[in-house]
Amino acid sequence: MGRPPPSEQTILITGVSGFLASHVTHAFLEAGYNVRGTVRSERSIAVIEKSHAQHAGRLSFAVVPDIATPGALREAVQGVSGIVHTANPFILQPKDNEAELLKPSIAGVLNMLEAAATQGESLYRVVLTASFASILDLGQGSRPGYAYTEADWNPCSYEEAKDTPSGAVAYCAAKALAERAAWDWVEAKKPPFSFATLNPPWIFGPSLHGIRSLHHLNESTEAIWKLVNGSTKEVPPVDFAGFADVRDVALAHLRAYEREEAGGQRFIVGSHFDYQTAVDAIREVLPEIQDRVPRGTPGAGLTEPVYQVDGSKAQKVLGIQYTPLKVTLKDTVEDLLDAEKRSKP
Repeated sequence: MGRPPPSEQTILITGVSGFLASHVTHAFLEAGYNVRGTVRSERSIAVIEKSHAQHAGRLSFAVVPDIATPGALREAVQGVSGIVHTANPFILQPKDNEAELLKPSIAGVLNMLEAAATQGESLYRVVLTASFASILDLGQGSRPGYAYTEADWNPCSYEEAKDTPSGAVAYCAAKALAERAAWDWVEAKKPPFSFATLNPPWIFGPSLHGIRSLHHLNESTEAIWKLVNGSTKEVPPVDFAGFADVRDVALAHLRAYEREEAGGQRFIVGSHFDYQTAVDAIREVLPEIQDRVPRGTPGAGLTEPVYQVDGSKAQKVLGIQYTPLKVTLKDTVEDLLDAEKRSKP
């Protein structure tokens, strides 16, 4: 027996106000689904509704102040056919690794799975927004010649993550430990629903809600803003050698929910990224801001000795056609420049 049509299914999307989650919501609404989004408070609902005004009748909300609280999602999951769990702390400079990253990341995922299990066989699939950070072994450095795939795992332990002085190491470990906890839970509990994870690297692209402040950007958008606001004089070295367009990642969430063969799978969604290739692209597609963008050594990025990001599985199984970096960066930077214009008196 097949599943009901999208119009008869409701998908719970956690952290619905987020940069990626807003695009995921758009993808599901465009495909005809009903969406119930979790928000921390009612204050953010109006902005979200405005972004999805054309689908107003199929978008509802559940106020969940803290997703890491036991039982927090018990009511929100009632009657849903699927869950997309995007809510997760994204803090690269935590004061307390365990309290701000490790505990809430793991507890949030496990709470979501426990809530999902209360819905029995009416819930088809859970899709977790994981990260390439769950796959990358930071201890191996730039690792030239190596191609990371879904078989790889960040090996950082809980104790190492708790004590590390590096916020980036702690964040990457939290993503890996939360994803591992989810797979372990699924293996142990064998729930009636299927489970899949998406592991994108840096996510760039335009904001669906519009950029309200250049002082409160998400980490990935801020990285691009620093390239074009005149503050960066030299091309930065590669730190995270992968990127994905936010619209591709959103579509991948939809396909990971819909495609039967995606169940039980991890998917890297993305391809190679380096800052030199990024500035080359920005200077080409937006020549009017060339004087604000570092020049570096044009063309040298593609020869930089660094690991590769193998996102071919998402292309094959989910049918994702990756947006070229030039297109993604043009849309991202134009969004930022528009916000800059609006911020000037």
